[in-house]
Amino acid sequence: MKGPLFYAKILLFGEYGIIKDSKGLSIPYNYYRGALQFSSTFTPVQKESNENLQRYFEYLKTVPTSLVTFDLNRFEKDLKDGLYFDSSIPQGYGVGSSGALVASVYERYAQEKITVLENLTKDKLQQLKAIFATMESFFHGKSSGLDPLNSYLSLPLLINSKEHIEPTGIPSQNPEGKGAVFLLDSGATGETAPMVEIFMENMKKASFSRMMQEQFTRYTDACVEDFLSADFKGLFQNVKALSRLVLKNFKPMIPQQFQSLWERGIETNSYFLKLCGSGGGGYILGFTPDLEKARKELHNFDLEVVYYL
Repeated sequence: MKGPLFYAKILLFGEYGIIKDSKGLSIPYNYYRGALQFSSTFTPVQKESNENLQRYFEYLKTVPTSLVTFDLNRFEKDLKDGLYFDSSIPQGYGVGSSGALVASVYERYAQEKITVLENLTKDKLQQLKAIFATMESFFHGKSSGLDPLNSYLSLPLLINSKEHIEPTGIPSQNPEGKGAVFLLDSGATGETAPMVEIFMENMKKASFSRMMQEQFTRYTDACVEDFLSADFKGLFQNVKALSRLVLKNFKPMIPQQFQSLWERGIETNSYFLKLCGSGGGGYILGFTPDLEKARKELHNFDLEVVYYL
């Protein structure tokens, strides 16, 4: 791929919780990437991408110019000249495929854009997040703007609250370490909008809302703090508690065939699974204190290691 590349992202902690102001931690995942490219003769995939970009172009015409302005003439000309989005990021897998597309469109066509080279104040980050939320809502109906922000900045992001997001440093990976964070392919895509709808309906129930406030947020915040301070012993205790809580309260978001695997990990302490994004399919995120043991337990799956602990 030529030109500016935009990477996938992984929300290590904060899925659903950040809607209710828990902490969150999102990291770029450069194994997958995307870039705007040109072709004079389209393959079927490139043709479909160009057509999708044409629909997106029509949507961007409706975005308030008070928020962001685009060079729409250039965008329109590029579409006629064979523009498409070349991406290895799997769609519907919870790793930010639309976020990378949004970031690449903003980088190429936004006028007076906020660049990654300037001093990114809290206000500028909030402004970028608001722009990206509007731009990405074309794909999901509603967006936090975090995925494109992560892809655009290509930096780990600490989400303290909806109004307070900041780039952060994360502990160096330990290739010699036994533990790891990994991805497990569920073998099916997931759709964000229906999953978020189920969650919002559940939030109307007092017991679910209380669980989110008193337990989910507490364990999520603890996981973020443990990870950033490299307290991996504490991390595995809190991830286990979070995994158990998700299994009990987020059943619709966990593909049926993975529910017993989820439970087995908790019982054996070999690995702890959690949602990667909104769930319902796509990737499942795993944490293990012993990667070799987890590989044996999950021998039917290819574990894609994201981070060595």
